Amino acid sequence: MTGRKRQKLALLLAATLALWSLAGCGKKAAEETGEEESGAPAVSAADIDITFTARDLDVGYDEGSATKVAFDGSGATVTGSGAALDGGVLTISAEGTYLLSGRWDEGQIRVSVGKEEKVQLVLQGVTVHCSTGPVLYIAQGDKVFITLAEGSENALSDGESYSLDEADGNLDSAVFSRADLTVNGAGALTVDGNYKHGIVSKDDLVITGGELTVTAVGQALSGKDCVKIGDGTFVLTSGTDAIQSSNAEDAGRGFVYIAGGDFTLHAGNDGVQAETVLWIDGGTFEVVSGGGSANASTDAAGEAQPGWGQWGGDMPGGERPGGGMPGGMGSAPDATPTGTQTVQTAAQQIDTAGTQSGDSAKGLKAGSELIVNGGTFDIDSSDDSLHCNGDLTVTDGTLRLSSGDDGIHADGSLQIGGGTIEIAKCYEGIEGLHIDISGGEISLVASDDGLNAAGGNDGSSLGGRPGQNGFAGDGDAATISISGGVLRIDAAGDGIDSNGDLLISGGTVYVDGPTSGGDGALDYDGSGEISGGTVVAVGSVGMAMGFTSGSAQGSILCNFPSSVAAGTEFALKDSAGNTLVSYTPQKAYQSVVVSCPAMKQGESYTLCAGSQTAEVTLSELATTYGQGGMGGGQMGGMPGQQGGRMR
Repeated sequence: MTGRKRQKLALLLAATLALWSLAGCGKKAAEETGEEESGAPAVSAADIDITFTARDLDVGYDEGSATKVAFDGSGATVTGSGAALDGGVLTISAEGTYLLSGRWDEGQIRVSVGKEEKVQLVLQGVTVHCSTGPVLYIAQGDKVFITLAEGSENALSDGESYSLDEADGNLDSAVFSRADLTVNGAGALTVDGNYKHGIVSKDDLVITGGELTVTAVGQALSGKDCVKIGDGTFVLTSGTDAIQSSNAEDAGRGFVYIAGGDFTLHAGNDGVQAETVLWIDGGTFEVVSGGGSANASTDAAGEAQPGWGQWGGDMPGGERPGGGMPGGMGSAPDATPTGTQTVQTAAQQIDTAGTQSGDSAKGLKAGSELIVNGGTFDIDSSDDSLHCNGDLTVTDGTLRLSSGDDGIHADGSLQIGGGTIEIAKCYEGIEGLHIDISGGEISLVASDDGLNAAGGNDGSSLGGRPGQNGFAGDGDAATISISGGVLRIDAAGDGIDSNGDLLISGGTVYVDGPTSGGDGALDYDGSGEISGGTVVAVGSVGMAMGFTSGSAQGSILCNFPSSVAAGTEFALKDSAGNTLVSYTPQKAYQSVVVSCPAMKQGESYTLCAGSQTAEVTLSELATTYGQGGMGGGQMGGMPGQQGGRMR
């Protein structure tokens, strides 16, 4: 229980409104500890390059002039120039196109060309395994293209331990590139990262097509500078992040951009994680992270789960690729091993490195900015489903979310302008320092607050549990603004909670608020003003608040004499008996806040809740009627102060 909620309960027990002088829990300080607390570079969407080059999209090649490499199990036949087989290593040393086919049971493909040279590897049905290091190692080059020939099936895999010399001691993935890497084409590629990661580029990783199935002990896909995906089908199973970009040092880098594709992601940590910007314009996503929402931050009683936050390495069903690693592959690819052994299994590497801090298990996660402009998302996450340490924007798309913590969270501004958002399960539904909802259809079920500006009654903030949100004490800047859209909120805590101002100027808002006396359907520390839109917010009487007197649209906070059963319709009628607003709450309620554009000052209205009715004259634009609650408008004027009668 937060200090703020304890103050509320004290007010209730003391039965005095004169003590209502709460200070907000405050604005966001830093979300979680470790990697997130340190912050990301100040990179915004305007700073990044999300374009694909013509060569990224070009899957053509001249088979007649290309060098052909045909593997035969134990070796290979090379036809053409630029490639040579020496023992267990096929080295490509010249710019050009290379066609690879056949099976190689033990060997490594190595690309080492000039820094300004490009290489195209066309996979025409090739299977290669390397037990001692990366199966495909791009040591040097300007850019390498892996083209998956149409209809081909290809497989690359590494072993569970590497035997590396000192110069190559940081290699850690089945496909490892020190140059820009592009994957395109219409074939299929399976990658097994049994040692650590699946596909890693230390520069850009670009994918514009193909069917990729990657299973990795650590990360499935990683591009240090960026990951850009234009299209393709992806089945990614990872011990840590499924897709990641990690560059926190260089301007305009460390981002993930997805234009489209079909994604099935099962991640021990984050589904998609960008150190700076995560930008999604389309695609179909099925994401399970950290074991899903069943691995929640709190139990059914609202108590912190002691094991929550100990993610990493655990795969769906408790299995770990390649023997697995408990909690330790959260670091960026190419991190130099801290041990002195040159042969290490994944488990040994974790034992050497120790427990990694800053792990999370979010569905979509960004350091500085998260943008969703479209797509279909089914996300089941142990941690937040959508999370940004900076600003988060949703303009369109269909998002079906189940979270073991917050549904959608931003440390800064959180804007929703469109789309369909269904949060079936979460601790808090939508949380940010500034929440601005101008459109879309939103429905959510929260075990604490529905909308929460800068923490409020967030028991996860101050409970000291792993992955906790931390909020400072100054809530003056917090705001919730609703100007459009349709919101349906079912919250066990506060329905809408702002540690600053609550401003509603449009849209339609239905709130099934708390049944306990320690929370309210509406809660704010600054002003609560309505100038447009329709609102029906029901809940318990104890902490009920209406709108304040600065409102430009009429509203009534009505506290009925007794509780009304769940499923009992509430209706607001004008003096002629016309129904202006009606709503059927799914939980028991005793308090109702209602407002709609048709309400006019000086007119009389009838509020009906089953057998209970209240006849109220709107003598002030913000009128409070009935006993109990924190009031609003005139800060809890006594029953009858506004005129009217209850029956």
